[in-house]
Amino acid sequence: MVSTSMNQIIDKILKEEVHFHFAKSGWHGGQNVDKRNTKAELYFNVHDSNFLTPEQKQRLIVFAGDHMHHEAGILILTDQEERLQVANKEKVIHYFRQLLGQAIPEPKKRIVTKIPRYMKEERKEEKQIQSRKKQNRRTDALHASL
Repeated sequence: MVSTSMNQIIDKILKEEVHFHFAKSGWHGGQNVDKRNTKAELYFNVHDSNFLTPEQKQRLIVFAGDHMHHEAGILILTDQEERLQVANKEKVIHYFRQLLGQAIPEPKKRIVTKIPRYMKEERKEEKQIQSRKKQNRRTDALHASL
């Protein structure tokens, strides 16, 4: 779940630091493809962002993967599946919100727990039972071949 403060940060980023570019789509649309700029591209310069901490920027770069232009530190998201420019733009914004929703919150620290002794003993017993089963199969196979 995305908190309201996180939504406010994402809204500020969308308003002030994101740029859109539209181009001709190579996707569905028939004659519409040749006439309209329906492909939506979202550009976000991660390194120059004023709203993200260095840790959040690093997590965003990791989560973005192939969408990052690493030399310039620019995140590029595109969508061209829909026939309307507005629909493609909304989809790109949705992807961007999801990506930031993963990168902004700090990951929870794993609490290291010790495996109880009884569980270790149970596991050893199960392994011994399995080992006996396999040994029994082995001796049966040897007697059958003689």
